[in-house]
Amino acid sequence: MADRLPILFILVTVTLDAMGIGLIMPVMPDLIREVQHVGLAGAAQWGGLLAAAFAVMQFVFSPILGNLSDRLGRRPVLLVSMAGLALDYMIMAVAGSIGWLLAGRLLGGITSATHSTAAAYMADISPPEKRAQNFGLISAAFGIGFVLGPMLGGLMAGVDTRAPFWMAAALAGVNLTFGLLVLPESLAPAKRRTFQWRRANPLGGLRQMGQLPGLGWMLLMLFFYSVAGYVYPAIWAFYTQAAFGWSTGLVGASLTLYGITMVFVQAVLIRLVMPWLGEVRAVFYSLILDAVMLLAFALASHGWMIWVFTPLAALGSIATPALSGYMSRQAGDDQQGELQGVISSINALCVIVAPVAMTQVFFWFTREGAAVHFPGAPFLLGLVLMLVALGLFRVGLGARERV
Repeated sequence: MADRLPILFILVTVTLDAMGIGLIMPVMPDLIREVQHVGLAGAAQWGGLLAAAFAVMQFVFSPILGNLSDRLGRRPVLLVSMAGLALDYMIMAVAGSIGWLLAGRLLGGITSATHSTAAAYMADISPPEKRAQNFGLISAAFGIGFVLGPMLGGLMAGVDTRAPFWMAAALAGVNLTFGLLVLPESLAPAKRRTFQWRRANPLGGLRQMGQLPGLGWMLLMLFFYSVAGYVYPAIWAFYTQAAFGWSTGLVGASLTLYGITMVFVQAVLIRLVMPWLGEVRAVFYSLILDAVMLLAFALASHGWMIWVFTPLAALGSIATPALSGYMSRQAGDDQQGELQGVISSINALCVIVAPVAMTQVFFWFTREGAAVHFPGAPFLLGLVLMLVALGLFRVGLGARERV
C-alpha cells in the first residue's frame, strides 16, 4: 500500500488539476460578462486573452521547472505547483475586475508544472515499454477530473459564479496536504543532472530535444496537433450557447460525457489497443478520427448531434499517451523532466496561439452584423491544422526510419 500511495497521489493530482479546469470552464463566460459588462462575443475575446496570458507564463516557466525537477527532484516541484494552483483559484474567486482575473491566470501559468512533472514522475517509475500505458493512466485520471469538474461546476455556477473557484482552491489545498504526507522522491540522486540556463529556456530545451533522432519533427507535429485540439476548450461553452442556445448546465453535461468516454479510452481501451496497434499506428488512426470529428462539429446543425459526436471525438484522445510514450522512449532517464517540460512549453505555445485564433474566428462569425453566422467556423480551422499535423507525423516517421 505504501508503494501505491505515490502513484495514487500522482493520479489524484492530475484528476484535481482537471477538476479545477472543468469546474471553472462552464462559468467563465458568465464571470467575464459579470466583471466586464460585455456580450457573449466580447466575453469570448477576453476568454481567449486570459487563456493566452496563462499560456505565455507556462511557455516560459515549464522548461525551467522541468529542468529543476531533473536537478532537485520531482517532489518539490509538484508540491510548489499545487500551492500555486490553490492561490490562483483563490485570486479568481475574489476578482472584481479583469485585471485580477489576469493576475490569477499569470500566477497559474507560472506554477502550472503539475501535469508535466507528474508525467516525468510516472516515467521515472515505469519501464520504457510500459510508459505509454502508464501515461494512459494519467490521461484517464485527467478524464475522471473532466467528468466530475464540469458536472460540479455547472451545478455550483447555478448558486454563485464564484463558488466553482472556491471549490477548485479547496481541492488543490487538500491534495497539497496529501502530497506532503505520502509523496517520496522518484528521481535517484545518481540520475540527476546539473541545472543549465541554456537548456532551461523554451528555445534551448526545444533545440536540445530536437537533436534526438526523429523528435524534431514530432515536436513540430505536436504543436499543430495541440493547436487544432484546443478549439474544444477555447470555444466550447461559447459555441454551444451560440449554435444551440445551451445553458451552463448543458455545457457541463456535455463536457461530462466527453470525460466519461475519455476515461474509458485511457484506462481500458488503450491497454487493449496499444499491444495490437503499437504507438505509431495508434497515433496515426487517432489523428484521422480527430480530423473527421472536427468536420462533424463544424457542420452540426442540431443540438442532438453534439451528444452523438462528443463520445466519438473522445476516442481520438488515445493519440496523446501514445505520442508521449513514443517520444519518452527517445530520451534518456536524466532527460525525462526536460522532455516533459519541452512538451509543456509546446502545449503552452499552442495555448498562446489557439485561444486567440479560435475566439477571434468565433467572434467574426457570430458578432452582430456578421456576413455569415457560422459558430462552427473555428472547427474548420482546427481541421486544416489537424491535417498538417498528420502530414508532419508521417514525415517524422520517415526521418526516424532513415536514422
